[in-house]
Amino acid sequence: MDPVAFQVLGLEVRWYGILIAMGVLIGAIIALREAKRLGLEEETFLDFLIWVVPLSLIGTRVYYVIFSWDLYRDNPIKAFDIRSGGLAIHGAIITAILVAVIFTRIKKISFWTLADACAPSLILGQAIGRWGNYLNQEAHGGPTDLPWGIMVDGAKVHPTFLYESIWNFGAFIFLIWYSRNKQKIKGEIFLLYIALYSFIRLFVEGLRTDSLMLGPIRVAQLMSLIGIVVASFLFYKRRKEGIDTI
Repeated sequence: MDPVAFQVLGLEVRWYGILIAMGVLIGAIIALREAKRLGLEEETFLDFLIWVVPLSLIGTRVYYVIFSWDLYRDNPIKAFDIRSGGLAIHGAIITAILVAVIFTRIKKISFWTLADACAPSLILGQAIGRWGNYLNQEAHGGPTDLPWGIMVDGAKVHPTFLYESIWNFGAFIFLIWYSRNKQKIKGEIFLLYIALYSFIRLFVEGLRTDSLMLGPIRVAQLMSLIGIVVASFLFYKRRKEGIDTI
């Protein structure tokens, strides 16, 4: 399938961008419903979206450029050429958390409530967005003989986008169910999101051939390990101490 969906005045519009936009739109609609259910005012939540969506997209690029600086050292202006590729979801997650912390302090609302409202939508958006990697024939794994392998440049490789997408869809359903049946402490949905996504990314990243590296370390695996440890610790601590009981 052609990764270019159509052209407007000679400018290519790629399926990857369309899928990212779809993920953001669908996620925003679901997150708004969750925000209302959790008692957040619609206007306040929409104000948050206005800030967090564009800043998080910028964060994906900044994160990628930082860990790929060798590609831009000789020509830094290329770092602004987002159409040439190079986005990293961990950059969006980190940026979104920072924006949420600042926003909730200014608005004097609970960070954990806002984070819980957004968490299911985040992982659903990631599940949708991964199919853009498939259409671009990127972010795949190494060679495999498994029957579900996909052909890329004449080689059969692991469809790592598919592994992550299936897991993320399942995690989305689980988080929605948990939020309505098992949640006892504010922040549990967000912390479960961090742990669940970090788990699959830790596995998938070991198969990928295009990892961002920090010396011999795959950056995404390092971030995933940190995410699992921190999220698990906070989940246990907050529930044990009964912090922000629902």
